[in-house]
Formats: sequence, structure tokens, C-alpha cells
Amino acid sequence: MSPIRKTLLTAFALAMAGSAWARSSDRNQAMTIDSNWQSCGLGENMSCELRGNIVINQGTLRINAAQGTINQANGRPNRARLTGGVTMRQELDDGTPINTRSGSVDYDFNTEIIILTGNVEITQPRGNLRGERVVYNMKTGQVQSGGQEGGGRVRMTIQPKAGG
Repeated sequence: MSPIRKTLLTAFALAMAGSAWARSSDRNQAMTIDSNWQSCGLGENMSCELRGNIVINQGTLRINAAQGTINQANGRPNRARLTGGVTMRQELDDGTPINTRSGSVDYDFNTEIIILTGNVEITQPRGNLRGERVVYNMKTGQVQSGGQEGGGRVRMTIQPKAGG
């Protein structure tokens, strides 16, 4: 894998792992990125495209998608988008699993905002969140969810704490 491709993909996976869902030790683990096809440009401003059965693993983090594009400007990744039945699974530091499923994930490195769209479901043992669109601001920890304009609903289920 070329150094540029590795840098871009590493930055994307670390960004995803850097969210509130991350196990802190995952960031120190080796990462593997597999896909059926990859095409990356060279230089400071480039794009890297991944297609077919994308699998990204790092520690407890596992991301699956059908397609992905990562853009770089001035030698730094600035946007990553995964589409096609995107699933992410990771454990928190206490071992609690977090699972997400969506049609697409769009990560803006500059604003540190992750947008999940298309039948989004975020599940953990204490509850879940379902909606058409979920926006997560990694800087503030703010989560917004809702349907597309003109319709759609959000459903959140919160389970009681174990033991009362």
C-alpha cells in the first residue's frame, strides 16, 4: 500500500475511532484496509477511491462498506465518504459494544462532523437511536438526528440501568 493511501485511510479510520464510541487503546493498534479495488492519485491534492467489500479493522473497530472516497488537500485529508450498507462496530473502554448501520457516512476532517444517512441505527446495550439522518460533532459531542425535510421520524429507546 502506498504511503499516501495508507496515510489517508489511517486518518479516516482514526477519525472514526476518535469519536465518543472509541476504545482508547484502538488508536494504538495496527490497522488493515481491504477492498476489491483501490485507485489513489499522487500529490498534495488527490483522491483515493475504494470499491467492493471494504473492510477496515483496527483494534475493536471494524468498518464495512461497498464504496469509499477519501479526498486530500494540501497534503491533508479533508473529507471521507463511505457508502453502500456501511456498518461500524467498536467497543468502549468498559467493553460495551457500539454498533452503527447506515446507507452512508460522510466525515469532514475540517469541521470534525460525521453525518450518517439512510436508515441510520446506532445500538448499544442501554438503548438505540434510529432515524434517517444523524449528525455527530466530534468537537462538541453534540448529536442531532431527524428525518429528511418534509418527513421522517426519529426513535430513541433507553433501557433502565441494570439493578434498578
